[in-house]
Amino acid sequence: MSVDSEGAGPDAAGRVGRRVLLTGGHVYAPRDPFATAMLTHGGTIAWIGDDDAAHAYADDVDEVVHLRGALVAPAFVDAHVHLTALGLSLASVDLSGCRNADDLIARVGAAAGGAGVLLGRGWDETRWSDPRLPARDAIDAAAGGRPAYLTRVDEHSALVSSALLARIPGVAGLDGYDATGPLRRDAHHAVREAALATVTPEERRAAQRAALDLAAGRGIACVHEMAGPFLSSEADLLDAIALGAQPGLPDVVGYWGELDAAVRARDLGARGAAGDLCVDGSIGSRTACLRTPYADDPDTAGADYLGVDEVARHVVELTMAGLQAGFHVIGDRAADIVVDGLLAAAEIVGAEAMRAARHRLEHVEMLDDRHVAVLADLAVVASVQPAFDAEWGGDHGMYAARLGRARARTLNPFAAMSAAGVCLALGSDAPVTPLDPWGAVRAAAFHRTAGHSVSARAAFAAHTRGGRRAAGEEAEQPGVLMAGAPATYAVWNAEALAVQAPDDRIAAWSTDPRSGIPGLPDLGPGIPLPQCARTVLSGVTIHDSGSLG
Repeated sequence: MSVDSEGAGPDAAGRVGRRVLLTGGHVYAPRDPFATAMLTHGGTIAWIGDDDAAHAYADDVDEVVHLRGALVAPAFVDAHVHLTALGLSLASVDLSGCRNADDLIARVGAAAGGAGVLLGRGWDETRWSDPRLPARDAIDAAAGGRPAYLTRVDEHSALVSSALLARIPGVAGLDGYDATGPLRRDAHHAVREAALATVTPEERRAAQRAALDLAAGRGIACVHEMAGPFLSSEADLLDAIALGAQPGLPDVVGYWGELDAAVRARDLGARGAAGDLCVDGSIGSRTACLRTPYADDPDTAGADYLGVDEVARHVVELTMAGLQAGFHVIGDRAADIVVDGLLAAAEIVGAEAMRAARHRLEHVEMLDDRHVAVLADLAVVASVQPAFDAEWGGDHGMYAARLGRARARTLNPFAAMSAAGVCLALGSDAPVTPLDPWGAVRAAAFHRTAGHSVSARAAFAAHTRGGRRAAGEEAEQPGVLMAGAPATYAVWNAEALAVQAPDDRIAAWSTDPRSGIPGLPDLGPGIPLPQCARTVLSGVTIHDSGSLG
């Protein structure tokens, strides 16, 4: 399918009152499953219907877009990103495709010329032919004496050069320090802070803009920025929120992840003191907090950064302030801590106040039935990343290597959460996994573990409407296409549209129009993912591939 247009070109200023008619496509509108046309007036959807009725509007609009079979759908919301890190990663040494330690050293050596801190990211030793990591002296030699900060794919540990360590007095005494290998926990936080301190404000804003431009090109009209101490800075969050308020870029909903920070979060313009306020770390770096030790390292069960009392205190403070609380939580023991803290907080402020606050948890990969029931009862949002399962799930993936197959098969139980009524909001955790919303929908619909999938339609809703609900925006931005709603949408060129059949496999697709359900792109394995032709936010075009004119 392809898209073209005629008539007046896009108005870069997005002036109020401009009328745009889209015809000849497929409009994903649940109230009109057979819609092929849509009219917008200024920043609002004025009408949705079929092409025959659209002729009545054609002579009184500023632009007519001939879709030629393309799909118009609500724009995506990415519920978990790190804009500066994502933008910087676009110009960093790409270590994601390394095959072994020698390959990593060669890539660092090829980029060693120049000055300043050498940034690299994305290495994942679980994919290497030999999982042994390079020694620090090899990194020193390859970097040519430059400070080097090379993050693991999960961003919870890093390989560093001696020149960077020399900038941090006392680093050898911090938790997570290793004399030759990767740094974790407090030591990693310290080296990350030192590395990012060399990024100028101008470079930071340029990185954020590059990340937002990339998001718009992927059909994303809103991102949730996860900021906080050790991750970024207050200035970083203020810049991101300010950029998101500029015309022509996606909206930015900010979160500041810090304990005892309700006032600071409000002063920063954040939606809450939530996001990556870490209760634990990651499975790949073996810092996710587990009930029993890692299968491939029985000497550790990870790390708990917060306790039940701290979780409860934080939730009570934010609830009483009318803001969202939230935490980064991955391991099953970390989930125990958070759920016990939520229940303790509910005893103090009441369950209804908790539900009204719509607190949120990030990642929540190792939930059991008790955890799910508490999240559902207290209306806690689960901000999840299906790409994690696509990258590291399955019987032969990183999760199975770290945890053993039996425990790995319990991870990311999207179906159980959805069935219990937990609000799911999908995101990428970029740059941990790429900005790829259709890939995330596919990953949720084709989970690597039987029984954990949700339908493509449910996953799409979680990546559009779910993100709006997660930030408390549903009243003003419902995340669906209907008359009276904001004109926030994306236009997609797709191979084919279909409806996923509700069978046990969640893997059969139908093109029968009698289903009465609007079609989505066929996301079956091997089928190319849709390409974004245009992204529009409240009537303003924030991305145009050029195929529209």
